[in-house]
Amino acid sequence: MEINEARKRAEELRPLLKYYTQKYFDDEQVVSDYEYDMLMRELKQIEREYPELITKDSPTQRVGASIKKGFEKVTHEVPLQSLQDVFSFGEVEEFEEKMEKASKQYGRPLDYVVETKIDGLSASLEYRDGKLWRAATRGDGQVGENVTDNISTIKTVPKELKEPINITVRGEVFIGKNDFDKMNEDRLMEEQEQFANARNAAAGSLRQLDSSITASRPLNIFIFNVQKSEDIHFETHYESLLYLEKLGFNVNPVKILCTTGEEVQQAIEKIGKMRDELDFGIDGAVVKVNDLELREKVGTTYKTPKWAVAYKYPPEKKETLLKDIVCQVGRTGAITPMAILEPVYVAGSKISKTTLHNEDYIKENDIRIGDRVIIQKAGDVIPEVVGVNKKKRDGTEKIFEMPRVCPVCGAEAVREDGEAVVRCIGIECPAKSYRSIIHFASKDAMDIDGLGESIIAELIDKKLISNIADIYKLTFDDFASLKKNGKKFAQNLIDAIEESKHRDLYRLINSLGIRHVGVKLAKTLTKYFKNMDRLMNSSYEELRLIEDVGEITAKTIHEFFAQEQTRDLISKLKEAGVNMEVIEEEGVDNRFEGKTFVLTGTLENYSREQATEIIEKFGGKTSSSVSKKTDYVLAGEEAGSKLRKAQELGIKIISEEEFNVLIRS
Repeated sequence: MEINEARKRAEELRPLLKYYTQKYFDDEQVVSDYEYDMLMRELKQIEREYPELITKDSPTQRVGASIKKGFEKVTHEVPLQSLQDVFSFGEVEEFEEKMEKASKQYGRPLDYVVETKIDGLSASLEYRDGKLWRAATRGDGQVGENVTDNISTIKTVPKELKEPINITVRGEVFIGKNDFDKMNEDRLMEEQEQFANARNAAAGSLRQLDSSITASRPLNIFIFNVQKSEDIHFETHYESLLYLEKLGFNVNPVKILCTTGEEVQQAIEKIGKMRDELDFGIDGAVVKVNDLELREKVGTTYKTPKWAVAYKYPPEKKETLLKDIVCQVGRTGAITPMAILEPVYVAGSKISKTTLHNEDYIKENDIRIGDRVIIQKAGDVIPEVVGVNKKKRDGTEKIFEMPRVCPVCGAEAVREDGEAVVRCIGIECPAKSYRSIIHFASKDAMDIDGLGESIIAELIDKKLISNIADIYKLTFDDFASLKKNGKKFAQNLIDAIEESKHRDLYRLINSLGIRHVGVKLAKTLTKYFKNMDRLMNSSYEELRLIEDVGEITAKTIHEFFAQEQTRDLISKLKEAGVNMEVIEEEGVDNRFEGKTFVLTGTLENYSREQATEIIEKFGGKTSSSVSKKTDYVLAGEEAGSKLRKAQELGIKIISEEEFNVLIRS
């Protein structure tokens, strides 16, 4: 790879990895560990080949994530470093060769301890005179969050040790597989959202600002290292682990002492085979030099110790029975085939169903009811069928046919040219009504505070509502009947519904759930038509004249408002007093009217959403790509290919400071 190509790729990888890292530490994992590791490895390789491309804020130079607001900062006296990942036994052997050279150079014995790499949240625990004094998350490795109150609620954390010593230890907070299943079952019974996986649940639970919430979660901890000890000296890591057990700590139960490279490989393979049997999730095996003095001699980098590596297993795949394929109907009428599975554990959670996407996916992969299928979790969050074990077919398997009528309402189900999705065209389909009402009340739509999914479901079950217009017929007594002593609850909802009548027109347009129409396009339509009647009576040709409205979108909007049931619904909303006009603000400043901005890089004082909101407030609009129609490119730190394209086209490039001048003048 030439340097210009390498620079371009590094500029693509850095913001992507930063985003994935922050999401992970915000307890929302969006890609699998394996995908993340491969991207990180690619960036490291580029920076090894071209050291001049390394930046101070590169993800390769940093550990962990930012501190959550509300927690006191704690500077770790001994940094909580991450580990160097390896993905093959060849890389493990390279590590061992380096350690053998160091062992001979410094005249120290060489053996290893291989442990499970627990999939949780790392934390340090400080004890003074044998009593728990302070606990902190890893954070960025140098500075973490004070979570002493939360850590104290974990039953396996000793509040007082069996000896009155001063010691700092490191452990991994996690939730066991069985506890995770039980917790999700309880949340389901209480109509609360279920957690996607055990790792995110553990991390989110430990980082609660209210420790009573943490106490209600089944957190556990395994201690795996002595960070600092003032009162006792150890020769080896294995010796320190045995001592930690004597003190009363819940120590990582899988710790295998190895004297040769062959034994290390066997230990890694053994742990890999144990994954299903363990009651806690793991994302690898850790190989550590046992002799502590040799560790001191070998040293560390800023980010990782040189005396340890983490062997990462490939994404976990499991085989199970595909018992049935059923179809679900979404808010837009999309009919999605779902696989009903014999429950199986994958990447720390029990999987009993998963999407099969669409009929093309089923046909291309030749998936049949009764097959033995291979399950993998994308992002360790979203389960998917990635293959079929055709060797185990016995002739009883059934070929699935996509329904031609809606499984909920019986209306015709159609598949438009160029689309993979089959849709129900029944406007009053109950499945669509439920999702439509949820969308109508959501934050980006009519923002009816308190009218959530469970309340809507209960209102539908009691036949109090069947469409969005019925929301405005609900009474105080209707809501009060849903809860014991629910007077305050009822009044809050009545007030929220009344307040929603006065929302701007773009919110109402967005709330109707028209295909291809989101907040941004709803605002465009609002600016052009000014009121609901003009939009509702617009022609296809008139819609096509509007910028950002293509052929398909124009057709969809026109057909939506041409339906008698849509017009009847709008009429009912009018009668209820819902605003149908654009709300013109007094003294509106349209200084950016007709101007298109493209945002690139990281801004210091604004998120992308905040900057976009400001631009739209002043009458401008934003685009995701640079073209000759672009008026300004707002460039923050680490601006990439969009900046270069703007320079090539001669587009005006402004800094954050210049943007501030534009909006404050």
